[in-house]
Amino acid sequence: MNNLFNRIVNAVTADIHEVLDQKEQKNPIATLNQYLRECEQETEKVRKLVERQHLLKEEFSREYLYAHDLAEKRKHQAEIAKEAGEIELHEFAIQEYSMFEERSFRLKDAMQKAGSQLVELERKYEEMKHKLKDMNIKRMELMGRENMARAHYRMNQVLDPARNADQSFSRFSEMESYLERLEHKVNSAFYRNTIDARIHQLEKEMKNKETHTIS
Repeated sequence: MNNLFNRIVNAVTADIHEVLDQKEQKNPIATLNQYLRECEQETEKVRKLVERQHLLKEEFSREYLYAHDLAEKRKHQAEIAKEAGEIELHEFAIQEYSMFEERSFRLKDAMQKAGSQLVELERKYEEMKHKLKDMNIKRMELMGRENMARAHYRMNQVLDPARNADQSFSRFSEMESYLERLEHKVNSAFYRNTIDARIHQLEKEMKNKETHTIS
């Protein structure tokens, strides 16, 4: 059983290392996601093995009880046949008893081994689930750090034009300049309209005053 698990782990590890070597530089998080998917698949395979082992143990238990009951039945029948003087029937019952007794011993041993193997499989399965959970938590932690790194990179590009050698101003600086120009235009238009309105009002008042004076 241990050899089986070792082969599974070694095969998966070899495949994962090959994938990591080829893809890690391009997108480490995507590579980690693929690695976790493969680990989830292996964990699911072990879960199915655990279920099968449960069924196998139950089947051994049923067969053992059936063989044990028949052995006891044939033993009792052999005693009755012997007391009745039925020699052939006694021999047949003894033969059946021996066969079922031997079978029950084999089934009992197989049942116990299946139980021990089931305990080992369940232990491995629980261990794999815990490791998978830990890896998922680690993935979330790495994704959080990656998001922060990406965010800082984007913010530095926007807030620090000197980091971008191909552009004289960053987008943020361009937007600030645009807003300043727009504000200047709006203010100029406001003041111009205000002055025009004020001058027009003064001219109107002066004309009214002249008209009153002549009258």
